[in-house]
Amino acid sequence: MFSHKKELFEPLSKRLLQKLPGQRAHEITKVITDKTVNFPNTPQTAVPAAVLILLFPEGKDIHFFLTKRSNEVEHHKGQISLPGGVWEESEQLHETALRETEEEIGVAPKDVQILGSLTPFFTPVTGFMIHPYIGWSDKKPDTQIQDVEVDTLFTATLNELAAEKTFQSEKWVIRGYDATVPFFNFKGIKVWGVTAAILSELKIVIKECY
Repeated sequence: MFSHKKELFEPLSKRLLQKLPGQRAHEITKVITDKTVNFPNTPQTAVPAAVLILLFPEGKDIHFFLTKRSNEVEHHKGQISLPGGVWEESEQLHETALRETEEEIGVAPKDVQILGSLTPFFTPVTGFMIHPYIGWSDKKPDTQIQDVEVDTLFTATLNELAAEKTFQSEKWVIRGYDATVPFFNFKGIKVWGVTAAILSELKIVIKECY
């Protein structure tokens, strides 16, 4: 798998300009329940938001950050997510991803080069249309978590993401419903839902570049 910039940077940038496997990738991580759950939110009324997958080399692999959200945030309390948040007027969506990354984990926008974006993902539970961006830093950036929003900061690697054993599923109870939940297991950190859907697309795209 990729271990430094020259192996990843150009092929990934080019791949992101082509047709993306969003729907297929998102379907792989869909939570399955035995009952139909209806939500009032629709893509037409969705609130724009953006997240950042920040890639950086360390050791013999390419890493990216994941955060455990605090219990103080309004949405997705305690879940594992990518740095990001809600779009503000007058900014472009990639600027939202950079701003929120700086606010949440302290990485300055000047230290990040945006390579491109993945397929937007609609979250019917909370009503956001999440736009995932992929960024690059030439080295592991300095970080400082904003502990009101972020409980813990983790890193995972592209090798871990690509490994078939990392993708698992379990039976859970969510909002009172029995569910089969697919997730990525990064050394015991279980990433499911929106973040898993986004990483599922990244996994496919990365493998197509290799």
